[in-house]
Amino acid sequence: MLRQTARATLGSMPDSPLYSAAAVAVIALAVAVVVAVGLKVLRSFRELGTDAERATYNTLHAASKAGRHLRTGLNPAGAAKASRQLRTLLGCDALAILDVSGVLAWDGTAEELRPGLMELAADVLSNGRTQVFNAADLQLRSPKSGSVAAAVVAPVRAGSRVVGAIAAFAPQAGAGLVRATTEVADWVAAQVELAELDASRTLLMEAEVRALRAQISPHFIYNSLNAIASFINTDPARARELVVEFADFTRYSFRRHGDFTTLAEELRCIDRYLLLERARFGERVQVSLRIAPEVLSTVIPFLSLQPLVENAVRHGLEAKEGPGHITISANDSGAFAEVTIEDDGVGMDPVQLQSMLAGHLDGEHVGLRNVDARLRQVYGDEHGLVIETAPGEGTLITMRVPKSQPDHDA
Repeated sequence: MLRQTARATLGSMPDSPLYSAAAVAVIALAVAVVVAVGLKVLRSFRELGTDAERATYNTLHAASKAGRHLRTGLNPAGAAKASRQLRTLLGCDALAILDVSGVLAWDGTAEELRPGLMELAADVLSNGRTQVFNAADLQLRSPKSGSVAAAVVAPVRAGSRVVGAIAAFAPQAGAGLVRATTEVADWVAAQVELAELDASRTLLMEAEVRALRAQISPHFIYNSLNAIASFINTDPARARELVVEFADFTRYSFRRHGDFTTLAEELRCIDRYLLLERARFGERVQVSLRIAPEVLSTVIPFLSLQPLVENAVRHGLEAKEGPGHITISANDSGAFAEVTIEDDGVGMDPVQLQSMLAGHLDGEHVGLRNVDARLRQVYGDEHGLVIETAPGEGTLITMRVPKSQPDHDA
């Protein structure tokens, strides 16, 4: 209602020199704003740099986008998304990505050439040398082929193996296109090798988990079963309880799915482990827990805490006379969850421990080495175990993991 009243008042206002001057002033102000905005846009465009710098940026941007799609290796889904960016890099009419079994993706014109491409690229895939093909080689006799009259096919190598090829189609195949296609193929090869490295790291991590499981078997299961057997006649109820705990512990430790778990699940595993160890050692093993509830849902590598507690029992307290104490803490530390495991046992020689963690010595602390290696593989070298120890002084182990891990599913 207020806006309608204001419009009616302005509409009925008579023409006057004052009103005309105000209108001119408003128009002048609008022109000034437009000019200022235009100058700002022009200045921003100049700040992008020279034509060469802008071309470099566009090239790097296209390569970055294509790289994200190729980091899983040569597969149809990634190749289809990367092919358009790679064709932009080469400025060709059409581009195809192949592996040794077939054409994974095609972007651009002349797709009728696709069925015969594997036969055309057979020598490249076998001998690993870039080849140039002319119109006769392509058998371009169809009007559908348009301006495409030449092709450059360059091999994609992963180490010493040829795993695929890049084929660029253009009106002519000059030296520039040959060199550029070869460079793009080498760049794709680097992405494939990174994908294979990621896969190898995953396999290595799985192998280390299997090694930890193998470590559990001889060192723990036999002693646990003996401890359970000792209660069968004297305390059958306790024996039944320990059998259930033993079954739950082994079911968790030998599960076949998932490389990650939650801190809460790992702590439950540790609780079962300590119940079984206390059945053997009695009051010699004393445990304190200090757990912040907000970090219980933090994702951590599977079997990354239990081996640290087992190390504290077997190598810290078992060799100590009298009772020993283990303190397990988990705290919120900003973007990280910080977990510490401290024992007042016999401690370790720091020099020998460092050599063992580096893989230079084979020792009894293989669990520490495996956990440390997995943490570094998953989160980077700065997230390896921090171990403070000395002979006769006990051991304090600290582990820090990010609280937010969207790529890891527990």
